[in-house]
Formats: sequence, C-alpha cells, structure tokens
Amino acid sequence: MERTILHADLDAFYASVEQRDDPTLAGRPVIVGGGVVLSSSYEARARGVRTAMGGREALRLCPDAVVVRPRMAAYVDASKAVFEIFHDTTPEVEGLSIDEAFLDVTGLWRIVGDGATIAAGLRRRVADEVGLPISVGVASTKFLAKVASAVCKPDGLLVVEPGRELEFLHPLPVRRLWGVGAVTAAKLDRGGLQVVADIAAADESLLVELVGKASGRHLHALANNRDPRRVDTGRRRRSIGSQRSFPRGRLGQAECDVILLEVVDRVTSRMRRAERVGRTVTLRLRFGDFTAATRSHTLARSTNSTDAVLVATRHLLAEAWPTIERRGLTRLGLSVSGLTSQRELQLTLAFDGHDPVRLDAAIDSIRDRFGRSAIGVTTLLGRSTEHLPILPD
Repeated sequence: MERTILHADLDAFYASVEQRDDPTLAGRPVIVGGGVVLSSSYEARARGVRTAMGGREALRLCPDAVVVRPRMAAYVDASKAVFEIFHDTTPEVEGLSIDEAFLDVTGLWRIVGDGATIAAGLRRRVADEVGLPISVGVASTKFLAKVASAVCKPDGLLVVEPGRELEFLHPLPVRRLWGVGAVTAAKLDRGGLQVVADIAAADESLLVELVGKASGRHLHALANNRDPRRVDTGRRRRSIGSQRSFPRGRLGQAECDVILLEVVDRVTSRMRRAERVGRTVTLRLRFGDFTAATRSHTLARSTNSTDAVLVATRHLLAEAWPTIERRGLTRLGLSVSGLTSQRELQLTLAFDGHDPVRLDAAIDSIRDRFGRSAIGVTTLLGRSTEHLPILPD
C-alpha cells in the first residue's frame, strides 16, 4: 500500500508567536532578536530579511520593522501545544525540530479520510487551538512531503498525488533538493544541472565528479524520488547540544569563558534529564567574517558531568583563541555525541572527597523544584549575558 506522509512546518514560528500574542504586530514586519535575526515575519522577509542576518543589516533593509526580544518559554509552550495535535492526529510522529515534524497517516484513510482531508483538519486545529499558521505537504515519501510543504509556504497545503511525483518534482530548481545549498547549487550549475530533471537524467558518475560520491548518489536518488525512509517514532538523539549567537564584535576571553560555561551547563543539564552520557565533545565556532570552524575531543570515558565537559571545551576554546582574536566571534556552539544510557556508566570513586556527579545531581534537583534561576555557577554572578540573543538548538 502506498504510504501517506505529512510534513507539517510552522510558518516563521517565533515571529508568528509574537504576532499572535500582540495583535498590534499583525500584518507588520517583525524581527525576533536584536543583534542577530532569529526569526522574521513574512512581511519582513519580503524586504530581504533572513534568519541569522545581522540586526543592523536587517534594519537597513527594513527600517520600519518591529524588533522584539526572543521569548523561548512562549515558543516552547506553543510547540508543545502543536505537537499534542500531531500526536492526537496519529501515533506515527517524528519530530524534526521545535516547529516541524513528519506524520505517517497511511492507516487512517478508512477512519478519517485521505491525506488531504487529514492535513486540512490538522491545519484547522492548529489555527483554532494554537492560533498559528502551518504549512503541510502530503506525499508518498518523506522527502517529497518536505518539498511540498516548502513550496506551499506560507500557510498552505499541497498534495502530491500518487503517480504524479516526478511531474511535480522535476521542474523545481535544484535548491529544492534536500542538502543542496548555495555551494552545491553552484557546482551543479557549472555542470549544466539547474533543475531537478537535469539531475534525474544525469549519469551518476557526473554527479559524483561534481559533488562527491555520497552527495552525488544521494541527489540522484532524491531526483528520482527514491526515499525508502519511514517515519521514525522512536529515534534516539545522536547528540545533545546548544549554542549562543551574538552581534559581531570583539569579545574578551573572560566573556567568552562565561558564554562557554552557560552553554556547557545547559547541555550537561539536558543530558542528565535525558539520562544520557557521552564521550565526544564538539565545539563549533562561527567567526566575524562568517567562516566557521569545528574542533572536537573524545574523553577517556563517557560522562554528563558539567566539570568534565567544561575542562575539555576550555582546552578546545584555548586552541581556537588566536583565530577568534583575529576574526571575532559571532556564534559558539557545543554538542556532546557518542551517547549511551547513563545506566551503563561505570562509576568511579572520588578519592579527593569531591564528587561532581553528586554535586550535579543536587543542582538539578534544586532547579527542578525551584526553577533554573534558583541556583547557578558562581563564575556567572554579576556577569549577565542576557544582551546576547539565544539561537534555537
């Protein structure tokens, strides 16, 4: 039986929440985040404003935009409400991020109706119960459903009928293919490949020559709508991470260390809540000239200790500091991978009387009871970085 997959994607999520909660913002260009654009309404996007753009550049393009501070708690609440509707629609839900998911509704046609009927009902419920616009693509594969939702934005519904997949897909520009950004699109263009049909008809060896073996085979499969992946409802996270983004400028080493400590504390707290430990620590940096660098270190044993991860990331940051001094820093991200269950961790004895595991557990317990702000790290006292906007993970 042909599968029916929905890709549901909230439109301009953060900005839409702000417009919903403040009726005076309806129909106006809205920018979420000051130093760096975290989200922008479609009115602002029509003027050229894009996510991750610097705040000054965004206001130059759209001087009448309303700039609002991010309210992560409001966005998380809205996401939870929408995902409740997803799970009420079907048990087969695969969340991709805070604002999008795949839903497999193949088995519901006898009870509810076809994919178009289910998608229309889902959009209506999200609008009525949560007050947000959402675009939904319906197709027989995950890839094509995602393409369809992107094509019908904003606030749209697009069904790719079975048997007409290639008719829909092939006229689209190559940038619509999953994984094709500006650099890959330029390489394909140099090979005379501009629309998806060109890639579908191309010899796979040409694609491999242009973009590499893995990417070439991947793009050739997608261009011919070969995507056997199923909606994964039990997918375990391969890594847990967080990041901070801030305006261009020179940050001192002490301020960078404070930001690093905040990020490490957030990541390791999440790991402990998920009862996961990991070995590989990866530091991701984006510099003032928009180049990026990644540095990683594999620990001797798996951990979710704030102290252990902080020591490793401080070494990585120190190695990168000469480059940061020259180029400036606009984003600092951290992830811990190689995750396993905390139950598999072999405990070690604390011979010096300092037990970081018990300390972390005590801090988590206090935060669970009284809130995250109830207890913090002394290094952060009087050294707020709230002026630096938080990017979503």
